[in-house]
Amino acid sequence: MGNRLSAIATRTGDDGTTGLGDGSRTPKDAPRIAALGDVDELNSVIGLLRAEPLPDAVQADLDTIQHDLFDLGAELCIPGHTAIEPDQLTFLDQRLAQYNEALPPLREFILPGGGRAAALAHLARTVARRAERSVVALGRDEPVNAPARQYLNRLSDLMFVLARHLNRAQGTGDVFWTSKHSRVQP
Repeated sequence: MGNRLSAIATRTGDDGTTGLGDGSRTPKDAPRIAALGDVDELNSVIGLLRAEPLPDAVQADLDTIQHDLFDLGAELCIPGHTAIEPDQLTFLDQRLAQYNEALPPLREFILPGGGRAAALAHLARTVARRAERSVVALGRDEPVNAPARQYLNRLSDLMFVLARHLNRAQGTGDVFWTSKHSRVQP
């Protein structure tokens, strides 16, 4: 591992740049930093979700995911570095299939919500989508490891299914969307 920070307030970023893992500096609003920040925010939202009472298996899966997201952050922090591997995608695919298998098929659109844990999983889903868009934008200018982009796509799908799973596990149903034309007006 590279240098560990011993001082957090270094003041080196006061000029609007930030250091990358390879020692170079880049503007704080560069696409690489936007992607890195979105992945960091996603990891933080998942940490917030993990602060909720969750089934042990979900906690274990989210622990793995948080470590994977840190790997992804390392990949984004060091241009040319690869940290996300296909087996990490396979893990998401397996978890997605397992959680989805026990759920009834969707016949309606659902709104983010239900129980608090499910709502936080939906929040993680939307942040994962934003992080994916940031990584795609970065990939227009610089090479991006395909599994890094794919990981975020799969993770957003998993967070959607996990929200449904958590609502069901906590006895809270999904919140179904209805068109304004079909809603009963008071």
